[in-house]
Amino acid sequence: MAIGDVTGGTTTSGQVTFTGLGNGTDFNSLIEKLVQVEQSRLRTYQTWKESWLDKNVAFKALNTEMLTLRSSLQSMDTIGEFLKKTASSTNTSALTATAGGDAETGTTTYTVAQLAKNKTMVTGTGYASLTQNINTLGTAAKFTYTYKGVTVSNAIPANCTLTDLASIINVNSANKGVRATTIYDGTNYYLQLKGLDTGAAASLVVSGASTLPNFKSANFSVTQNNQDAKLKINGWPLSNAYITRPTNTISDVVAGLTLSLKSSGSGLITVDTDIDSVVENVKTFISQVNKVRSMIKDLTKVDSTTKQASILTGNYGLQICDSIMKNITAADGVGFSYLTDKYTSLSPLGLSTDAVEGSTTEGLIMLDEAVLRSQLASNANAVGLIFAGNYVGDTDSSDISYSSYISGLTKAGNYKVSYTVTAGKVSAATIGGQPATFDPVKNTITGKAGTDAAGMVVQVNNNTDGSYTHTVNLRLGKAPELVGELADLTNADTGPLNILQKNYVTISDNIQKKIDYENRRISSYAQSLKNKFSKLDALLGTYNQQQTSLASQITQMSKS
Repeated sequence: MAIGDVTGGTTTSGQVTFTGLGNGTDFNSLIEKLVQVEQSRLRTYQTWKESWLDKNVAFKALNTEMLTLRSSLQSMDTIGEFLKKTASSTNTSALTATAGGDAETGTTTYTVAQLAKNKTMVTGTGYASLTQNINTLGTAAKFTYTYKGVTVSNAIPANCTLTDLASIINVNSANKGVRATTIYDGTNYYLQLKGLDTGAAASLVVSGASTLPNFKSANFSVTQNNQDAKLKINGWPLSNAYITRPTNTISDVVAGLTLSLKSSGSGLITVDTDIDSVVENVKTFISQVNKVRSMIKDLTKVDSTTKQASILTGNYGLQICDSIMKNITAADGVGFSYLTDKYTSLSPLGLSTDAVEGSTTEGLIMLDEAVLRSQLASNANAVGLIFAGNYVGDTDSSDISYSSYISGLTKAGNYKVSYTVTAGKVSAATIGGQPATFDPVKNTITGKAGTDAAGMVVQVNNNTDGSYTHTVNLRLGKAPELVGELADLTNADTGPLNILQKNYVTISDNIQKKIDYENRRISSYAQSLKNKFSKLDALLGTYNQQQTSLASQITQMSKS
């Protein structure tokens, strides 16, 4: 007979053995049956505990799937990441380009006038071998240069070789971008100095303070001067002016385009939307969301035939998650406006929720790919905005302009901005009906701390006296909205799933305490039964002996 829960660590076991004569009663079997009756409550506790542990496992699995979804969406929660675009150049020997998702589709002309270059110089005096002594002074000398305005002095010991000199220059911790190497012309070896940075500011000059013979300023020949790259975009700047940059990789001239200059020349860049890649992003979005929705569906379903509920049917934590997941296709995007936005939700893009009761895909997001491709071909930027716009703001009037927001503080939304201009300066302002701060010098209005618009800055452009009300639309697309929601839902401290997990662990622990208590109680009860029946067995044995003795005495008496 074994008593207890093997997972609880409290077990009692053993056989009750009766050595007396007794009356033939099987006390072991009797005790075992009595203990089994007492164990019914223990089995109830064990089943109860298992159900909470199963729920906890289900929550962990769902939490993991939601974290995976969040990670996936983070790779497409800006328009630049979500929209894929291609850029081609008609003169790739002069310039190549790559496009981010926020690049404008269309064409751009360019002219590259010159490339950015670094400075190089070589000594005029050659040496027959790399091990020849180049410091014949018999004492230490100095080799000093200035690079990008920073002067570096190197101590050159007596009997130094050309290889030693190059090494001393390269390993000097004060060296911030100069590389020394040796060059061999077939007869002699020379020292070459090269600035590693391109651009007009990356100057390299050997100092007049150098004392090493044959390595002074006059001993070097400049083989290449440092210079900035020069180019024009769409014929601008005019005349002989150019856009200049210190490198040949330029990403801050045309929004969304990274230009790689190869040589002087002119050409045309064409930017197109890579519709196939964007469709794949949408499919990934749908697939990852549906994984979570399927899991929630399985965990909360009720079998229509058996009427058997699933392990988390009716759980409020999953109801919260389910509601958020369903809002993805049903609800309008936060901060979007029917007046200014082509799309305010995902449904016009071919995404819908299967509402067919009993369908295998009931409750999941479905995609009409033909519709999506059509909308991408028509207005890819609008598609990118509703999917991945990340705090994209504008206004409904040129009287004001949206300036900025504070990440993690300002909430996306549609805000009514009301203000008064007196003597050409803002004299009062509210945002969303809440008091706002304003700067009468800069004529800016800022959302106040503690409000949804906290940190949002609006610039007033029309300084004509009067009172005005306009709207600021601060948009948050579906991917970044979900990223934020999932961060809250899976938060290790405040997320409902983790809070429920911790509560369920506590409940399981408390049930285990009850199991432990029952094990101890049943063990004591079994021991008590054993003691009682042992005494009874002994007593019955005594009576049996007495009966035998009396029977013997009666037999003897009948014989006498």
